[in-house]
Amino acid sequence: MRIKNIVLISTLLMGTSAISQAAEYKLTVPIVTNTDSYNYQSLLVFKNIAEAHSNGKIEVEIYPSGQLCGNAKECLAGVQAGMFDYFQTTVPELAYYWKPLEGFDLPYQLPNDRVAECVYDDSNLLSNIRENILKNTQNLRLMMISNSGGWRNIATTKKVVHTPSDVKGLKLRTVPAPIQQELVKTLGGAPTPIAWPEVYTALSTGMVDGTKNGIVDIVQMKFHESLKHIILDGHAYMGGAWVMNNDKFNSLPEDLKKVIINAITAQNQYLRAYPKWKEFEAYDAFKKAGGKVYYPTEQEKTDFKKAASTVRDNYLASATAEEKTWLNKFEDQIKHCENKIDEEDKTALK
Repeated sequence: MRIKNIVLISTLLMGTSAISQAAEYKLTVPIVTNTDSYNYQSLLVFKNIAEAHSNGKIEVEIYPSGQLCGNAKECLAGVQAGMFDYFQTTVPELAYYWKPLEGFDLPYQLPNDRVAECVYDDSNLLSNIRENILKNTQNLRLMMISNSGGWRNIATTKKVVHTPSDVKGLKLRTVPAPIQQELVKTLGGAPTPIAWPEVYTALSTGMVDGTKNGIVDIVQMKFHESLKHIILDGHAYMGGAWVMNNDKFNSLPEDLKKVIINAITAQNQYLRAYPKWKEFEAYDAFKKAGGKVYYPTEQEKTDFKKAASTVRDNYLASATAEEKTWLNKFEDQIKHCENKIDEEDKTALK
């Protein structure tokens, strides 16, 4: 990390030292988004419970807008090194630390929110993922996998996308994750990885023809000033992975560990509710700005899944035995959750 960043971090942390003297444990939490974001607001839920339920023994200091670290890579490195304590990343970004997670990002695997939440609420699955990430990083402790803005859909500035062939020739902004880039290539487009703070400029200047994001993020970041079309293909669930410095968590006494777990549970509830609650408002704003929302037919959904199947085939062709095993575990968990929800629905319909 650059020296000026280290100086800035030291200055910011020193500025809060007088406040922190009363607390026995301080959690330093950076985020790269601003105070209007759902991640920041969810952290206020976390902060409230952690501080109130510990009777002030825990203090949570939140630093938004990249004050402590400019991107996810820097922030995660800071958590690993013990400079920071808690941070949100995505499942694909976490795959840089443990590669089997990459398979969780294959397109069109998770069909809806109920199934996705059931999958990521499985305590055995989460515990096994946590164990493997800790083994590979020594200090990144996975606390939860929540929602990070809904579902990725294809949104474009000019060209209408209704079928897989419509993606051909389009430059689409993607996250750096290999699977997300591979999907765009498979559909005939040109994936263009661009850092989140630079996406607005990339869209408004025509550097890219569109992006793969959820509607809440699109409107919150004012991307709809440039984007005029969106197809709700829902190719990826935006799983937000929250990690904590393992040494910091283990330094807490048992009663305060439970406080942190309760605070994270409440934060998770907020994060999962937020996109559902805000989607109507976001779609309304998108339409008022001249945007067109398209929900694909069943045949078009099938066509997208069929076109994207090559991504899974290519992944399996180069996957290690461990990666294949974990993809099977993930897919088995999806089937288990689908069957469980089907049974719940049958009971509700009696």
